[in-house]
Amino acid sequence: MFRSIQHTTIRLRLQRWLPAALALALLLTACSSGGQNRESDGEPTTLKIMYWNEQIFYNDYGLLFYATHPNFDIKIASTSSIQTGEGDYNEKFDEFIRNEKPDILMLTLDQYEKFAADGRLASLESYVADDKFDLEGLIPGLVDLMREKGGGELYGLTPQFSGQAVYYNKDLFDRYNIEYPTDKMSWEELLNLAGRFPTDGQDEDRIYGIDLGYTASNLHQFGQTIGLTMGLRVVNSADKRVSIDSESWVRAYETALKAFRSGTLYPNDNSDFSGVMTYEDYLFQNPFIAGKVAMTINTTYLLQQLREAANAFPDKAVQNWDLVTIPVDPANPDYTHDTPFYSIFAINAESANRDAAWEFIRYIHGDEFAQVRSKTFAGQLPVRTKYIQDSEGRNMAAFYMLKPSSSSLFAGIEDMPQDFSMQYYTIGTEEMQAVMDDRKSVAEALASMQTRLQAALDASLANQDSGDASAIPGGTGASTGIDADEAAADDAGEDAVE
Repeated sequence: MFRSIQHTTIRLRLQRWLPAALALALLLTACSSGGQNRESDGEPTTLKIMYWNEQIFYNDYGLLFYATHPNFDIKIASTSSIQTGEGDYNEKFDEFIRNEKPDILMLTLDQYEKFAADGRLASLESYVADDKFDLEGLIPGLVDLMREKGGGELYGLTPQFSGQAVYYNKDLFDRYNIEYPTDKMSWEELLNLAGRFPTDGQDEDRIYGIDLGYTASNLHQFGQTIGLTMGLRVVNSADKRVSIDSESWVRAYETALKAFRSGTLYPNDNSDFSGVMTYEDYLFQNPFIAGKVAMTINTTYLLQQLREAANAFPDKAVQNWDLVTIPVDPANPDYTHDTPFYSIFAINAESANRDAAWEFIRYIHGDEFAQVRSKTFAGQLPVRTKYIQDSEGRNMAAFYMLKPSSSSLFAGIEDMPQDFSMQYYTIGTEEMQAVMDDRKSVAEALASMQTRLQAALDASLANQDSGDASAIPGGTGASTGIDADEAAADDAGEDAVE
């Protein structure tokens, strides 16, 4: 929950200073480019773009785009109207597009794949070829993934991403004479490295090998993460059979169990969180910033916090740190299932303004936009690698070195009814708590999960049309609680910092 508060607080601060920073940047951009664009003469070109809301669009893209394209008249089709309320989200999403008819769509990766398959997107291939648009400078694997999900055609791109990496405190590694982590380590290698740090000490003197946050909030969640990294699957979507009772899953959960019992994992206990804290308290609540853990797995948002802490509190904050890639499957070490692409821009196949739509997509994925946005870091990195830099030479490539796998991290589960996903979390948590309490072995718990989850899935599929989730056996039918906790944290975020 606290990481949600951290992210919310960053966004709140960005809302105050980002418009001013971008305003300055766009003036510099306009001066350097002379305000040149294809539509510099004649009547304004109207373009309707699908986005969260108008203010966020201007902060993220609009101000910079207008600086070099003053002859465009941008209209925003705000998706805020479909984020809440009753009804199936996918149905509301489709209806929104058909009613609003935006020229440019903003899609998730799954939506992009579906829309491309349904012929609802305009291909970008001819535009890329005609403009000699540089695709080579984008992060590895992005274009290949977009083409694969597009059935061989490029239909969309995303200008920014928020990846994950392992942050490590070089001073702590040096103090205990332990070699630094390296790129493309497996989970076992990373956890064994973390286990070499001492597990004694109390309170302020205690050093932990690694902080995994909510990745390791409980044994079930951590075992699941390790297994999915290894390419294991919970359920076969083709025959609707659960497949978690296997030797490979046993190894994944036993690896997680060993880490839990080693004393090397930082305990994420928010029981002392009062809801109100100073900015200094907020920053040093993160154990990596405070120098209490040797490593942590976190997103690009931690970069900003580290920089702010180092500038404001140089005598307290960790200064000597670097990055390596998140753990990988040793059998497939160049790829990751953690695909950090959330906002894919594509042209609506029904748009009458395709050329103008391409002009916008070309600009926000181009060199100039990436250069300016790299100076106003907002928690995400530009997809143009030459603008992903660190003034102290840290390994920023750790965020994009691994190519995105075409298979989803939750392949199989995400194709099942939603109530099964909730049961998967509930049943898995119950069974693995029995392991933590020494009431079951990992193998016994997984065998029980197999039986209970298959019964839950069968009942869920049988009741899918009727919507009767109460008939699902094997669990309470309660929510996982994750979304609710994060929503509550977001609501509290505005009051979390004084």
